[in-house]
This record gives sequence, structure tokens and C-alpha cells, in this order.
Amino acid sequence: MSRQSTLAAALATMLGATLGGLFLWRSIRTQKKKALKTPATAEPIQAQIEPDITSSEPARQELSVPPQTPKLVPLTPVDALLQVLPVVVSSIEEWEAVWPAFQMDLSSYPVLGLDCEWVKRMRVSFKGKASAVSLLQLATFSGRCVLVRLLPFRDARLPLPKSLIGVLSDPRVLKVGVGCYEDGKRLVHDHGLTLECTVDLRYLALRQRHAVLNNGLSLKSLASDLLNVTLDKSYELRCSDWEADVLTHEQMTYAGRDAQISIALFFHLLRLSAELSVPAESESLFVQLSSRCQGLMDVPFRWRCGAEGEEVERRRRSRKSTVDSPESGDQQVPDPRRNKRKPLGVGYSARKSPLYDNCFLHAPDGQPLCTCDKKKAKWYLEKGIGELVSEDPFIVQLLFEPSGRPDSQKDYYLIAKENLCVVCGKAESYIRKNIVPHEYRRHFPAEMKDHNSHDILLLCTSCHAASNVHDCVLKQHLAEEHSAPQGCEEGIRLLDDADRRRVRSAARALLSAGDGMPESRREELLSVIQSFFCDEQEEVTQEMLQKAATLETKIFNESYVPHGLKVVRAYAEHGLRGLMELERRWRQHFLASMHPRFLPPLWAVTHNHDKYLRKYGEDLKIQLSCPPSTPTSE
Repeated sequence: MSRQSTLAAALATMLGATLGGLFLWRSIRTQKKKALKTPATAEPIQAQIEPDITSSEPARQELSVPPQTPKLVPLTPVDALLQVLPVVVSSIEEWEAVWPAFQMDLSSYPVLGLDCEWVKRMRVSFKGKASAVSLLQLATFSGRCVLVRLLPFRDARLPLPKSLIGVLSDPRVLKVGVGCYEDGKRLVHDHGLTLECTVDLRYLALRQRHAVLNNGLSLKSLASDLLNVTLDKSYELRCSDWEADVLTHEQMTYAGRDAQISIALFFHLLRLSAELSVPAESESLFVQLSSRCQGLMDVPFRWRCGAEGEEVERRRRSRKSTVDSPESGDQQVPDPRRNKRKPLGVGYSARKSPLYDNCFLHAPDGQPLCTCDKKKAKWYLEKGIGELVSEDPFIVQLLFEPSGRPDSQKDYYLIAKENLCVVCGKAESYIRKNIVPHEYRRHFPAEMKDHNSHDILLLCTSCHAASNVHDCVLKQHLAEEHSAPQGCEEGIRLLDDADRRRVRSAARALLSAGDGMPESRREELLSVIQSFFCDEQEEVTQEMLQKAATLETKIFNESYVPHGLKVVRAYAEHGLRGLMELERRWRQHFLASMHPRFLPPLWAVTHNHDKYLRKYGEDLKIQLSCPPSTPTSE
């Protein structure tokens, strides 16, 4: 055989082997595709779940849910569900007493209605500390509800029950509610509790075409529209003391119903799409329930719906807002930086004219004194106490000796400043920013307030909004450090007098009812008015009734101390250096939080501090500026 024939045979053999391998690979690939296209059942999911159960069987028996039975337990009607009284738990022993019944309910339906409560007065508790989640509400399908008081565990440095930790982190138990994902973030932050498998009811409501939503997506609105149940969301209950040693009956009912209504709404919304069925032998009820929530588990609520959702939102916003009808699902304070539908800074009123005209005032001998705006410079000319030296730049030389001169020619007030945002450099839509907020600066002594524009800078509307958010953080720290909460009874200027309100209500009832009121009730109401206005021997006249019906019920709170004044007082206890430290802290906070890149030259966190010490001395007697209506202890 020739050499060419041998080479041809070798090439043919290699080509045949290659084609055979390619054919074999294609056959295997086709079989795999067919296997993937076959309808999926619950078996793979169950097979995926089962190893987890068997691998940690002892722990699962103690911490979470017993195996689910295949039969379908009838759901409890809403009316009966709300009749179940909640149980308060403050210790491990109390939790262990209710946990077995909870386990049985979860074996039937692995779902928990969940909500949290905390002191909602600007995140400062009644005890002056930063408010943490005080109460965790959990409810099962039967209405069985437990109110777990978390702070007693934390204050006593006791571990939370393992079964509670386990069920909250169990990925096979759904936790449903309004804002439950956000509640989970707070639980992690405040107590180190992990919350898994959360479903926000607002997503389920928006997904159902048959759900009629007329009032918005808050828990109160969903309960009213879908279940015809009215929830008491009054301000007094929502903002009550959830850290009190003993919860009132009203607080327990309010907290329990939030969790009970959550689980009732969950099953109601599921039935709108299709009735629940007995799970197949290879399927658990959790798989059936979770399949109805596909794509909604552990997802923060972001409402980006179509025209229908926008119409609901439009109607909701058009309603008059009152304190008794909250529109948010939970007590969440929106962060303007995360508002995607509303650009940051929208709603701020920008300046219509520049802040800095960069006009100059000179002393009679020509020494520069300071910069000022053109209106002030022209005032000296109009009064005949200054003369124009130059038009550009606009310079006015005073015809009298000024009360003070700059210590050097390198002074902040001698430098021309640009009209742009000191943070980003934007040269339009800017407004003034008080680096030391007015609520503190207004209480400073006059020596630290006169002719001081150093702490007024220009920021564009978006940077101004972001800076205000950062300011809230420092205000919160100051509130905690000096027991000066921004929202508590001491921070309320006017209080509602219950006696005056009772008198006014009695007078209005008598005037409106006339002779139609029963005599016994009439005598009771007249005695209320009589005891307030006159002696018991004197009769109530028509003039008294009219006066009582318009009685002012608000009275001045004698213990009212504004947050800003309380903080300034605390720093003033250390004299002039103390107030300088508060000033320095706010300036440093602005630099650290906003990272300004276009600050005017010579702007400094210790501006004027050396001057104060030279001029007034460290022993300056501090006299704080207080509003006339504010009682002081000075």
C-alpha cells in the first residue's frame, strides 16, 4: 500500500470516530431535553425538602413544625378567629406553655400572621432610649395568638426560646402580614432574630383581580375592603407605651388583632384565586401554599403597578389625611433617598436670586471689612454714611469708624463666594442650609449668634434633602445622650385636658338633645358642668351651657421643654467650651456625612472659637435664649 493510501485510511478512521462521537453526544443531549420538558410535579420539591428534615430531625422536632397531615382542616371563620384572646409571653416558661398548641396548628397550616410593635415617638422610647421592637405578635389559622414581649428577655440578658427562634427562621413556615419583611429587618437589628419566608399581603392583594380595593393597602384598609372588619387604628393606641410593665386590655386586643387579621387576609386572598385542596401524597401543604406566593417570598414591598394600582393610590391620596386613618402599612418613616417615583428634593422651594452678591464694605482708611449683599451695601449709600468706590466689584467705603475690624486679611468674611452647591457644585436650584439646625442655634447666647453667616451654606435641593436625612441621625443620637426625646409628653407644648373635654361634651349633648334627653342623664351632665363652673347650690344657666360648649380643652404643658433647648442646656453646663463643642460637632457631622467638595476657602469646624475665648474668656456667664412661652430653669 502506498504512503498516500495509508494516510487516507487514517484520516477516514479519525473522521468516522469523530462523527460517531458527535452522534452519540447529540442523542444524550436530546434525551436530557425531553426529560426537562416533562411537566414538573411537587416530587422534586418534596425530595429537596425531605433530606433537610431527616438530617436535622432531633432539632426540627424541638424547634419547628411536626410533619403535616394530609387531611385539610377547616379554616376558622373571621368572626370566631377574632374572638380568641391573645396570650402575653414574657418568659421561657410562658412560651413553653403555649408552644405545643402552636405546633399543632402549624402542622395543619404552616402559616403565621405576624406583626411588631414598638414605641413610635420618633424612635425614642418613653424611657429616653432608642426604641427597639417591644412586642412580637404571632397568630395561627385558628386565631390562637401569642404576644411575645422581647424587651424583658433582652433586659435580663436571657436567651429567647429556641423553638421561637426556630419557627421564625424556618423556611417551611410562611410569615404573612403588611410590612413583615421590614419587621424582619428590625428584629434582626434589635434582637438578632432571623425572619425567613415572609410574604407581604399587599402583593397578594394587588395580584388578585377580583379583590376590590377602595381605600389603599394599609392593614386597616385591606381588612375593611376584603373582610368587612374595622380595625381600631387610633393614634392613642398606635403610639401607646408598648414598653409598659403591664399592657392594657386595649393594647393586647389591638396587637393581637393585627396578627389575626393578617392570617385571615392571607387565606381570604388565596381563596380568591382558587380553593385550597387536600395535598397529594407526594406534596406537602406548604408546597401548595408557597406555590400561590411564587416570587413574593422575602421581597420588600415596592409598588410599581399598572393603571389600576395607580388609580387606587390616587384615590387614597385624595382622601383627607387624619391621625385616625394611617395610610402606611406600618410605622415606617420614608427615606427620601430611596423614593424612586419622586426625585430627591422635589417639593423644596429653591432661591430665586443668588445668595452671594459679593459686594465689599471698606473702612474709612480703605481696609476691607467684609462682604455683603447689594441691598445692604446700597443702604449705606442711601443713608449717606457710605460712598461708592467701585461698581464692579461693588465697593462701598464707610464714612464712620466701624465697631470692629477683621483680625487679619485672611478672614472668612473677606472672601468672595460662589453661588453653587457646596456638595456637588450644581449652580442652580439651590437653597440655604443651616449647618447647626435652627432648633439648637436659636437657644445659643447672643455672643454666638450675632453676625454669623459661616454656618449658612448653599446646597442644591437634592443635597439639601439628603443632608436633612443625615441630620435626623445626629438628632437621634443627641436625644439618646441627653434624655431629650424629640417626641414625648415633655415635647408637647399643649395637652388635652380630660376634665375640660368632659365638660364641653356634656354641654354639647345637652344643647343638641334638648328636652328629649332622659331626666337622669340630664341631671348627670348638668352636675358635670355645675362642678366645673360654679358651686353646687348655683344652677346652670343657658349662658353657662353656651360657654361650656365652646370651652377650650387644650392647656399649656408646664413640663414642656423643647428637644433643642434641652440639648443646648446640657452642653451649656460646661460653659462656653461646651457650646463650642456642640457647634463643632454639627460642622464635623456635615463634613463626614455629605463630603462637600466646593466649600468656601477658610470654612472650618472651629470657626470663631479662638475669637470667642479671647473676647469673652472661658468663664463667660451663659444666658440661653428661650422662647417667651417656654418655662426655663435659668
